[in-house]
Amino acid sequence: MKAIKVIAAVMSIVLLAGAAGCDSAGDSKAKKQMEETLDSYMQRVFDDRPAGRYVDTKEEATFSVTEEQNEICCAVQETASYEVLRSEITEKDREGKILIEFKYADAEKISDGRYDYELYDIVDEIKKVPEKKKLKEEFEFKMVCDDGEWLVSKKSDAKFKDFLHSIVDDIELREEIIDPGVYAYNGKVGISMPTDLLKRWDDDGHLLQEKLENMGYEVELRYADNSVATQKSQIGNLIASGCGVLVIAAIDSVALGDELALAAENGVTVIAYDRLIKDTQYVDYYMTFDQYAVGAIQATYAINALGIEGSSDTFRFEFTAGDPSDEYARLFYAGAYDVLEPYIDQGRIVVVSGQTDFMDVATSAWSTDKAQARAENILAAYYDKGDVIDAWICSNDSTALGVINALDGFYTGDKYPVITGQDCDIVNVKHILNGKQAMSVFKDTRNLVGRTADIVDQIMYGSISNVVPDDTTTYNNGKKTVPAFFCEPVFVTADNYHEILIDSGYYRESDFG
Repeated sequence: MKAIKVIAAVMSIVLLAGAAGCDSAGDSKAKKQMEETLDSYMQRVFDDRPAGRYVDTKEEATFSVTEEQNEICCAVQETASYEVLRSEITEKDREGKILIEFKYADAEKISDGRYDYELYDIVDEIKKVPEKKKLKEEFEFKMVCDDGEWLVSKKSDAKFKDFLHSIVDDIELREEIIDPGVYAYNGKVGISMPTDLLKRWDDDGHLLQEKLENMGYEVELRYADNSVATQKSQIGNLIASGCGVLVIAAIDSVALGDELALAAENGVTVIAYDRLIKDTQYVDYYMTFDQYAVGAIQATYAINALGIEGSSDTFRFEFTAGDPSDEYARLFYAGAYDVLEPYIDQGRIVVVSGQTDFMDVATSAWSTDKAQARAENILAAYYDKGDVIDAWICSNDSTALGVINALDGFYTGDKYPVITGQDCDIVNVKHILNGKQAMSVFKDTRNLVGRTADIVDQIMYGSISNVVPDDTTTYNNGKKTVPAFFCEPVFVTADNYHEILIDSGYYRESDFG
């Protein structure tokens, strides 16, 4: 296994006395507090190694912290040190500055057999550090006092991480050393959800909080009661409380520009959770399901269920899409239509109503009643003589329910169509079980929560640069194309509903009784 190493610092802080402009007693106390803050910060950056989680630039290993490993980390610590050159305190603003210098000790002194473990093979790597190399670079921390507590400023933190990268580059061991950001001092994550009155958001928020807390992070979860003003205020408070990462499911996709600019100013990484935040360049990542794949799954299911590939028959299809103001509705429909278009062009699939443009098949507000009314009109105009409909591609379950209601009242064909859906609403699953709906695409938000927790973990450990986004071209928010991470949806039928919905704990058997 490749050696896993980290640049670490010996905690030898020497504060110089005598900052101008403060009384001696107050200055001494404040300096001591600043010293403790910097010491704590350095220990978190270099020494606070969580058990079982080490990441280097090429591989990830999970294991228990052993006595050997602790000794190795101590050995590496002996190769680097820092010293405080100057400290200053400004009484007016209760701000301070600490100037430090980094330098390397004699690398040879740690090359005895104590640390020569075959598993890590660290000594040979440490010997690559130039002997007695001195780093002339200095680094200045800006400190801020908040309610009597000294903190390392966010800007200094970000600059310091860049500084550590430059050190790694300087000793030509960049690919051999853990990303310094892996031990970011800020272990707090903020979660902003729209409301706890809707089960989906209530569950997602608390499950994400639980997963991140189990990873060792401090988590602050806020629900905004579906109020944009409340969410804006809560996000501001989360930033002020020291969160390093924010996970936001936005109520209004264009209302958070000021808050996200503030987040960027404070070095906070922003993840848009299942709702793309628009008109701002300060969205770092987007967590969602592959929405285009939803429609593709629906169309592919219909093709396979009808045996179109192996048939010379002509098949009749109709479409019902979602709300035209919902960007996902267009992706769902595009995914389905792109799969079916070659068959339509060949004449193997015929849309009898002729309605294939998105705006012609869209359903305002995803309304069941509106989907039913349009379906009834199509049935009366094009299928009043008992003509068969082979498939009706519905983008989600609420529109599928409207189509089913219309078919129950007005369809006289001797073959029931393949009807698709999405969301696995209970009433639609019941229709799947009684044969009226063929399938429903299921986006298990528990999987999205799990993937989001993993991405937050990578960000906090400084190894996100090693994770390739699933999409870097689709989700343009008006200011930038936001890198996206996907969870793949699945589909539920009468054959697999128990495994996917009940055995997994998403529903109970009694829900369908």
